[in-house]
Amino acid sequence: MRVILAEDSTLLREGLVRLLAEEGHEVLAAVGDADALVEAVDACEPDVVVVDVRMPPTHTDEGLRAALDIRRRRPEVKVLVLSQYVEKRYATELMSANVEGVGYLLKDRVAQVGDFLDALERVGAGGAAFDPEVVRQLLARTSHADPLTRLTVRERETLELMAQGMTNASIAQAMHVSQSAVEKHVNALFDKLELSHTTGYSRRVLAVLHYLGS
Repeated sequence: MRVILAEDSTLLREGLVRLLAEEGHEVLAAVGDADALVEAVDACEPDVVVVDVRMPPTHTDEGLRAALDIRRRRPEVKVLVLSQYVEKRYATELMSANVEGVGYLLKDRVAQVGDFLDALERVGAGGAAFDPEVVRQLLARTSHADPLTRLTVRERETLELMAQGMTNASIAQAMHVSQSAVEKHVNALFDKLELSHTTGYSRRVLAVLHYLGS
């Protein structure tokens, strides 16, 4: 894949450049601020952008806002966000707009090289990759919503894993149940969330994330 990195920590940025090169990916640019990221995307037309949330000059949410701008202007560019925390407002906006080719990982996952590379591959292929902690915090944020309160414990667990971008087969493995059991949980929660007519893997994740961000 053709990748652009945006990370203000020189050490982490250079480490990611080396890691991606060793995995056979082409790093088109590695920049340290959000403005440089947007310029690089316009100039290089990457497949995927890997971007930190906190970047100069204020080190608050410049990177995430740049990711949103890129997705609005260039929806074909996939985005994998890295952060030390969950920025709920913009994370919800990013994940609710269109989750095809979108990921949000906490930086602890970067230390787990296999998890990071797997997430990058999924996002690059047009899938979704959301850190479990990100999903948990967004679920907690919307626990007051009536449709979610009707879910059983198993249905809520299924929803949490679904929102991470997992397939039914992966959910079954994680929950140690059969795939048919997962399908029943999915159908039940879709009925309760009034999503029974939603079809397609990425569409169902998008619909779930709309509810998580409501």
